[in-house]
Parts: sequence; C-alpha cells; structure tokens
Amino acid sequence: MDDQEPGLGLVHLLRGLTVELDLLGAEFAALHHLHPTDLRALIHLLDADRAGITVTPGRLGAQLGINSASATALIDRLERRDLIHRVRDTGDRRRVLLEVEEHAVTLGWSFFGPLISRMVSAAGSYDAAELAVVRRFLVEMGEAVAAERQRMAPSSGTRGGGRRTQAPGGAPAAAGEDGGG
Repeated sequence: MDDQEPGLGLVHLLRGLTVELDLLGAEFAALHHLHPTDLRALIHLLDADRAGITVTPGRLGAQLGINSASATALIDRLERRDLIHRVRDTGDRRRVLLEVEEHAVTLGWSFFGPLISRMVSAAGSYDAAELAVVRRFLVEMGEAVAAERQRMAPSSGTRGGGRRTQAPGGAPAAAGEDGGG
C-alpha cells in the first residue's frame, strides 16, 4: 500500500489514538489494581447501560471473548471490589443481570473526566456537518475492524468466536447476541 495514500495517514492517526487510549486505560487499571479485561468489562457494561441494553454473565463473556469460567471469575473479582453487582431479572427470575455500581462510575469520571471534557471541547470546534463526517468515518472504521475480527475468528467458536464487541456507532452488539447466562 502506498504511504502517500490519504486514507493510510488517517489509519495511522487512528492507530496512534488507539494506542494512547489503551495506555491511559492501562494506567487507570494499574492505579486501581484491575486487570485489563476487568476494565474492558466495565466499559462494556457502561456502554450497554447507556444504550439501554441489559447484560448477562454469558453476554459479557461472549463480548469479551472469554469462556464461562473466566467470565464468572471476572464478575466475582469486580463484585468483590464493589464495582458491579448481580441482580435477578424481574421478568425472568432465572436470569442474572449485571449492573455497574455508582462507585465505579465515580472512579471512572475522576480519572477519565478531564480527558472526556477535553475531547468534547475539541469536538465543539466542528460544525454539525463535520461531526457527521467524523461519526461516519469512525462507524466505518469500527465496521472494518469488526469484519476483520470475524474473518480471522476460528469457526469453532473458540476465543474471539467471530463475535462483534460493538455494533456500528460504538453501541454494544445488538440484542439477540445475548450469549445466555
């Protein structure tokens, strides 16, 4: 691929941003004695809540590409830290749902709040049409990554399993990809 291609420069910028965000996430995880998967789980749960999607242990495991035993261990760790809790689904008492504790939200805002404010402020310098283009670009990049992950996933349904961790637009994958649990 030609290094002069404009799209490739954007891919490199996006990769650089991803690396910086990952490093910042690793700092947060280390500061709070969390495993990187614990942080990814919290982010997934927060994003699902924002989208109005309930999450079961099975769905969380599927979204993170981990097996049932690993998902249970992760949930137990987060519960011991008072970051999440399990609740019975009022519509189906056999189902267990996961909810983020307010303490976890406060912890996240205390660390990431200044960055979020800077990012929102930077976005404020763009008009609605420019933001629409940025949104479309990010959605399409997310779709490209999801398609590549699915292409590379083993067909046996093992780790990765071709599951998309986020739907286009950054929302958690659609209902129906519950994964049980």
